[in-house]
Amino acid sequence: MRRVLTFIMAGGKGERLWPLTKDRAKPAVPFGGIYRIIDVTLSNCINSGIRKIHVLIQYKSISLQRHLRMGWNIFDAELGEYIDVIPAQQRTGEHWYRGTADAIYQNIYSIEQEGPDHVLVLAGDHIYKMNYADMLAFHRERRAAVTVGVIEMARDQARGQFGILEVDAQGRVVGFEEKPDEPRPIPGEPGRCYVSMGIYLFDRLVLEEALTEDAGQAQSSHDFGRDVIPREARRVQVMAYNFKDENKQASKYWRDIGTLDAYYEANMDLVQVSPQFNLYDRDWPIRTYHEQWPPAKTVFADEATGRVGTLLDSLVSHGCIISGGQVQRSILSPDVRVNSFAEVEDAILMEHVEVGRYAKIKRAIIDKDVIIPRYAEIGYNLEEDRRRFVVTESGIVVVEKGTVIEEPRPAVSLAGT
Repeated sequence: MRRVLTFIMAGGKGERLWPLTKDRAKPAVPFGGIYRIIDVTLSNCINSGIRKIHVLIQYKSISLQRHLRMGWNIFDAELGEYIDVIPAQQRTGEHWYRGTADAIYQNIYSIEQEGPDHVLVLAGDHIYKMNYADMLAFHRERRAAVTVGVIEMARDQARGQFGILEVDAQGRVVGFEEKPDEPRPIPGEPGRCYVSMGIYLFDRLVLEEALTEDAGQAQSSHDFGRDVIPREARRVQVMAYNFKDENKQASKYWRDIGTLDAYYEANMDLVQVSPQFNLYDRDWPIRTYHEQWPPAKTVFADEATGRVGTLLDSLVSHGCIISGGQVQRSILSPDVRVNSFAEVEDAILMEHVEVGRYAKIKRAIIDKDVIIPRYAEIGYNLEEDRRRFVVTESGIVVVEKGTVIEEPRPAVSLAGT
């Protein structure tokens, strides 16, 4: 893997994740309490033996740059290792990054300087576990010029949602369609199709030629899936690599968390009794940056008054205090406080959120630096919530970072407040 140069695409706006992406790039959105989304892809790189990484940034990248600087400064330059953060620089013209292929083309000098045998292109906003060394071995064994990572999916599930690769009986790519209503099936499996994972492995010389040609195409959208891969499939050997999951579960796990509902569901996968995405596998650790917070704790156990700090089926980060409140099936980022008689259920609470006494939250995402006042209810009256917050199609309430919420008047007078 020392002859592989990796680019991670981390400049996307993530418009469908608004308001979580109001102040941060999509790969910098918190995930699983203590992580950022990009930590998963970077951990895959480290666990696969990759040590030469360029992270391409563009949109609202300050928090992402800070996280990478503080949490991923683990490479030894004397051994030729590095993780470089490269902003859009208009090196080849007057445009910022216009697509995934254009982003690499604008940094083609980095490839020429390093001179690798292969170039691996990854998305920084997907959740999965994959050993890229296995993909490289497949690429070499099949003598491919380009290899595309794919995952099998039911055609009904993939319809209109993902890029679909058409392959022949030998697994060679012969076509690509973006979000088709009728996905082309896998040969011999009429009910299943190959979904592109946004993972591309190129022979270096093939990539340089393909990018240079694409840059001169006025009608191109400069995207690997839409433009480069279909064009290359007509003249060189492009192979589909069937995703081999390192997650060690019954079914393969890959999530493109491009929407608020998908983001919520991927987080909730973590709080199951047997999590669908395993964070606890020491053979495939997920790295991140840890701030210095004290251990989490629960406070109070007065069953007579109901003032009991309880925590069930949840992920709770350092610095959290469950002070007489109840938390169920939820994810709490560092420095969250849940006060007495409050109820938090099926929710994601990000850093520095405080839940006031008697407040109730369910099926909600509360971004950082939000104080939920006493008696407030979020997720119980969606009609009312829509007037104040973002509510998704499935009814998940999303409260923007730093939102100021007025304290409602309680319906009845409660003693002991």
